[in-house]
Amino acid sequence: MAIEIITKDDLEAFRQTLLNDIRALLANNKTETKEWLRCADVRKMLKVSTGTVQNLRITGKLKSQKIGGIHFYNLADIQNMLSGKLTK
Repeated sequence: MAIEIITKDDLEAFRQTLLNDIRALLANNKTETKEWLRCADVRKMLKVSTGTVQNLRITGKLKSQKIGGIHFYNLADIQNMLSGKLTK
């Protein structure tokens, strides 16, 4: 059985490679856009309160899909609302 000695330089090179790989993975994840958003995401986009999002949903101005007790909102609907294209 052969014994290999790992030096500090080897560990530092491994650490740098690992960090670069993690950074690349994180950079790829940031570019993905979600098609369905939760209430918190909608609030940030519209800069409104939770109650306002609820009122928009209740009045039918913003449609949602409820899955397991959580309301999800379509990104396209929100973008249309922001551009003023959404009609009731």
